[in-house]
Amino acid sequence: MRVNVKPNALIWLALSALVIALDQVTKYFAIELLEPYEAHAVIPGFLNWTLAYNAGAAFSFLHDAGGWQRWLFTVLAIAVSAVLVVWLRRTPRGEWRTALPLALVIGGALGNLIDRVRVGHVTDFIEVYHQQWSWPAFNVADSAISVGAVLLILFGLGGRKAPQGTP
Repeated sequence: MRVNVKPNALIWLALSALVIALDQVTKYFAIELLEPYEAHAVIPGFLNWTLAYNAGAAFSFLHDAGGWQRWLFTVLAIAVSAVLVVWLRRTPRGEWRTALPLALVIGGALGNLIDRVRVGHVTDFIEVYHQQWSWPAFNVADSAISVGAVLLILFGLGGRKAPQGTP
């Protein structure tokens, strides 16, 4: 007896792996080439490479909480990634509007998880600013998480088309 199994979207984990690799390589070069908290202008008035370390979460949330936050964010990254992998497994392969954002978020979460487990903090190095305003430093993993989350919202707001013949 042969069971007809539809291909799922787990193939999109290859994109997650690419995000992790790109994130780790760029962090390696940032650590090797930059001095902590020294700005190096890339696009004057807009973009610097600035090496920073974040023991907290987004925007340094809980960065000075004494160390327990490392394990909280580690467990959260593992749990969220596991849930998203299950979601990918249940998603048909052709549903790229679901698979793409999930793969980006998984890759970003695991990229930062590697830092957190390995050295106890996340390495950031991209700083966007204008005059006195400055966005907190971030990295490739953070970018993937943000883009993935925005795409999930945008594609989710678009809704799904009902099959023809249904009201």
